[in-house]
This record gives sequence, structure tokens and C-alpha cells, in this order.
Amino acid sequence: MNFVRSSGILLHITSLPGNFGVGTLGEEAYEFVDFLETANQKLWQLLPLGYTGYGNSPYQCFSAFAGNPLLISLEKLVQKGLLEKDDLKNFAHSKINSEKVNYEKAKKIKSSLLFKAFEKFITTEQKDFELFCNENSQWLDDFAMYLSLKEEFSLKPWNRWPRLVRIRENNTLENYKNTLSKNIYYHKFVQYIFFSQWFELKEYAHKKGIKIIGDIPLYVSYDSVDAWMHPEIFLFNKNGVAIRVSGVPPDYFSKNGQLWGNPVYNWKYLEQSGFTWWIERVIANLKLFDIIRIDHFRGLVAYWSVPYGHKTAKKGEWVYAPGKKLFEALQKEIGKFPVIVEDLGFITQDVEELRDSLCFPGMKILQFAFDSIEENNYLPHTYHENCIVYTGTHDNNTTVGWYKNISADDKEFVKKYCGSLSEGIAKTLIIMAWASVANIAVTPLQDILELGEKARMNTPGTQQDNWLWKYKKGDLTEKHAEWLAKLTKKYHR
Repeated sequence: MNFVRSSGILLHITSLPGNFGVGTLGEEAYEFVDFLETANQKLWQLLPLGYTGYGNSPYQCFSAFAGNPLLISLEKLVQKGLLEKDDLKNFAHSKINSEKVNYEKAKKIKSSLLFKAFEKFITTEQKDFELFCNENSQWLDDFAMYLSLKEEFSLKPWNRWPRLVRIRENNTLENYKNTLSKNIYYHKFVQYIFFSQWFELKEYAHKKGIKIIGDIPLYVSYDSVDAWMHPEIFLFNKNGVAIRVSGVPPDYFSKNGQLWGNPVYNWKYLEQSGFTWWIERVIANLKLFDIIRIDHFRGLVAYWSVPYGHKTAKKGEWVYAPGKKLFEALQKEIGKFPVIVEDLGFITQDVEELRDSLCFPGMKILQFAFDSIEENNYLPHTYHENCIVYTGTHDNNTTVGWYKNISADDKEFVKKYCGSLSEGIAKTLIIMAWASVANIAVTPLQDILELGEKARMNTPGTQQDNWLWKYKKGDLTEKHAEWLAKLTKKYHR
């Protein structure tokens, strides 16, 4: 699918300024949309919006469908009359480091105030809530039950629950539905609030001419309602333990590869079932976003499968996946839909053939272009129109941090290729992206702000100090918007 020539910014919701430890769907999100409009941008790219678990990674969630309650704006609940201003005052001066996301503080604040809002909500008229529950029952009922059970069993993953619950024995689950009915109701309420706030923000973005690019992780977490309720779609043994897990072999990011640990799919079963679960997942994401980015697209052609229990991803193997048949089923059900594919890493001819047969644009990363030793197709003169160019992604260092750490030979290559670096390395790469023939150009906000490596969002293959970056009010100025608007006009984006 060919997209119109345009540009945008990559920024996750958590990285917005926020009063209670984390960015939200509140005022700061609307202000960022206003910034995008002023800067003449047409796209806002996000990371997954899912309900995060251990490590707070948006790529490790309790559900492939549910939203993250940490992103809920408490101020908007005050506007709705579900909280009082005084409810927020108790936390207004909490010692929260405004330079980083504080997930634990945010969870503590949000959980207490969301439950307080819930107590008030259950006394009100609930027609919209009932409609939401009915429209989303295929995933919402199971998810609310799953979280309630998780809380009942001290937050343990589902494979450590009592056996009859683990195997979803009907009478046992019915008993828990009765005893946990209020908790189940509460978790449905939280999802209702999340999606209400999300669709309000999306509508506002559309009014400003901004489209949203959302992200679909290839895999789901083992500790998820999807794995508990649908073990047949994963490679599990009879006790619900993963036989094989996901990752990638040694590459640019890691000499040991990356052991993600997610359960891999039972593609034989998925194909026999008509890929129903995947179709439902894509449909749900197309409601949330205008364009979807499929993370780790190559895993839909062949995926790196590692025996469960290994401590690195070195001893895995490539296993075939029926990506072509999956997309045939998706397009038969949905028709053509707007997709960007993450085609980075070890990409083989069969991956390129599937991507190109579907006319899906792949990704070009400018930070990968300046390896003075190896030839690559990331230099702008090699591009065709149907691709997306990034200065870097959430998995890269910031451009300033990247340039500081590359070799002297690579720096010399950058200078020869780019000419003058008088604008600074971050702006130089943004200009190069915007000037390229790629239909879409995107830069992380960190590069607009010309920040160093301390503002890096994620370091693949590590579990510490990731997903923490957020900017402060006042960091993003009219000068930033003016510079980007002029650049965008100059290159007809």
C-alpha cells in the first residue's frame, strides 16, 4: 500500500509530561497533538498501548486487546465527575522524578484513585458502559476474569494457579465469577475508561489532520489471558509449559541474540482454525489506529525458535510460519488495510518477497546507513517511494547518542555523505529523512529535542532502565514547531 507523502513523530504516551509519574491520555496528549498540527505533521506514531506486566515493556502485556490503565488521565475523571479535585491534591506534591517515568508510584496512585472513581461510577447510569461491554465481550469478559484471578492468587502467572483454575474447569470458574464479581466489574470499568479516553483523543487528532500509527507486537506474553484462555494457539505441553520460546539470533544489537521468552505460536492450529485469533486481533487494532505497524514482520515468514529453558538465544533455529496464508485470510476478511512492516534484522529473500507481494512498506533506519565497512540499503540514495524512513526507532540510541559512540571511520563517512553538519547531527539526519523519496518520514521526539543517550527509550536485550524517558513541560517550544514546519513545507510532506 502506497501512502501519501507525509511525516510525523514517534512518541509513546508514557513519555508525555504527566503529573502522577507517567504520561497519560489527558491534557498533555492534546497539547502534543496541537504541536504536531503547528509543526505541519500528519502522523503520530505510538508504541503498543497494552496493559503492561513485568518490566513495564509495552511489548510484554497481559492481553493482546486490553489497554494500559496507567495511561488513564485522572484529571479527565475529575471532569467527568468521577473524582473530586481534592482527590488529586493528596498526590499533587508527591516526590516524583519528572525526568523519568515512575511506574511504581504511578501504579500506586492510579489504583487507589481508579477504584475510588469506580465506587462512584457504579451509582450512575451506565448505558455507554453496557454497550462497551457488549461490543468487546469476546475479549473483555476473559480479561477481567484473568486479572481478578491474578489478584486473588497474589499476582502469580496463570501456570502457578490452582490446577482447576489453570485448566479453566467450568464449575470452578463459575464459582470464582460469583466471588470475584465486583473485581471483574472493576476491571471492565477500567477498560471502559481507557478506551473512552483513547477514542476521544483519536477523534481530536483527526480533527487536527493527524493520523495515528499504532504498533502490533508479533508475540504476546506468557503471563497473559491469551495464553491462559487459548493455550491451543501456542506450543505448550499438556501442563501449559512452553516447549519453545521466541527471540532473535545474534545480530547488530546483541552477540548472544535476544531471548524474548514469549511463547511461539502453534501455526498449524492457527491455520486450521482460519487464523481467527489473528483476524480478531488485527480488526481490534484497526479500530484503535489509522495505520498499524507489525513488529518483527519476519517472524511471520520464519521465526527464531529457542528450546524453553535456554539462557540465551544462540541455540535456536529458524522455523517456517505461514505468513502468506495469514495475510490472504486477513485480506479476505478485512480487505486491504494500511500496514507498515518492521523488516529489520536478519531479512531473507522470502521475507522481502512477502512484503513486496503485499505492497507493504518496510523501514529504513538512517543510523544503520553509515557503517563504513558493510554495504547496506539504508542510505537515502537507495530508497524507493514505498518505504518509511526513520532517523532511529525506540530500539535505537538517540541520534546524538549514536553519533557520539560510533567509530572515527563511521563519523568520517557521515561527514562525507551528509556534507555540512552545521545544523547538528540530529537535525542533519532529520533533514535527510524529510528530503528523501520515502513516502513517510518519522523521527523520535528525542531527535527533535537533540537529546543525548540518557534519553534513549530502550536497549534491546536488556531489562533495566528501559521505557523510562519522558520530556518535561516547556521542553517542546514554538521554535521546534517552526523549524519542523518549514522543513516539512520545503520537502512537500
